[in-house]
Amino acid sequence: MRKNYLQKRVTAGRFTLPVAIIISIVCWTMTSILLPDLPKPEAEYSLLSYLKVNHLSENIALALSLFIFAFIGYSLIILNNAFGIIRMRASVQTSFYFLFTAVIPGLHQFHAGDIAALATLISIYFLFKSYQNHYSSAQIFHSFAFLGIGSLAFPQLTFFIPVWFISAYNFQSLNIRSFFAAIIGWSLPFWFLLGHAYYHNEMSLFYKPFHDMITFQPVNYKEVPLTNVIVTGFMFLLYVVSSINSFATSYQDKIRTRSYLRFFILLNFFIFVFILLQPSHFLCLLSLLLTGSSILAGHLFALTNNRLSNLFFIFTSIAMVALYILNTWMLL
Repeated sequence: MRKNYLQKRVTAGRFTLPVAIIISIVCWTMTSILLPDLPKPEAEYSLLSYLKVNHLSENIALALSLFIFAFIGYSLIILNNAFGIIRMRASVQTSFYFLFTAVIPGLHQFHAGDIAALATLISIYFLFKSYQNHYSSAQIFHSFAFLGIGSLAFPQLTFFIPVWFISAYNFQSLNIRSFFAAIIGWSLPFWFLLGHAYYHNEMSLFYKPFHDMITFQPVNYKEVPLTNVIVTGFMFLLYVVSSINSFATSYQDKIRTRSYLRFFILLNFFIFVFILLQPSHFLCLLSLLLTGSSILAGHLFALTNNRLSNLFFIFTSIAMVALYILNTWMLL
């Protein structure tokens, strides 16, 4: 008879998600109280600089960011229910997502990564719908259109397009028609931006996303905050363990599920590489990273039940508490 470890009781518990939500709200509230002057991310991206988001009050920015993260967390449940990525309770990935966002105070301010993460998740939904669909042009078009929307807020998101093409090929949904549908879909938001910029005689607004794409910030690792290094290290450790578990237990999943998990593994790998190459975009890239990390962590802890995984679950829980304390203390 298998032992019912703490990990299993928590991940399969009916109160896990409500408790995660309460903990997240408490963390966000404490952040707003302890760090009322939390530095706002600079609106260096075309869309946000034009909308002048730095003029938003602290409370509005906090509420807007919280709303977006809550919507993404709820959407993760819809994503799992639609594609059956985690065979068991469908809310565990959302619980991890809420906790991940709660323990990193820097994410609590509204920034470009919020919009990019939301657009990317919707894009992933349509990409997954194209799986083995011989008439996938419509799904691919919508997927890349939302990828283009995300690129307006965070232009560097465009560099992840190859991941979408590789996955579409693996999903057997990439053909000549869907390829051109992808190009048209991604460019569609930029055509609207061009029309707006031309009408208002602000062509620099149209040029700026492309300028941001090809502008690489000089890398000086000595100036990278220690908290960013620790958070990245923790997320990378969780990514490695979750990925290894996914490959080791892939025989238990359907072929479709394996393909979905491989997508998140590939996407997160490229995000980690980009964090290494351009640490100045840490917050935006971290927002993108958390979606896949939550899915992979949920798959790891929901479908394993042994002493080693239970110890790693306890370590992960303690590490998240330590991350919140460390991040808050460093910003005080």
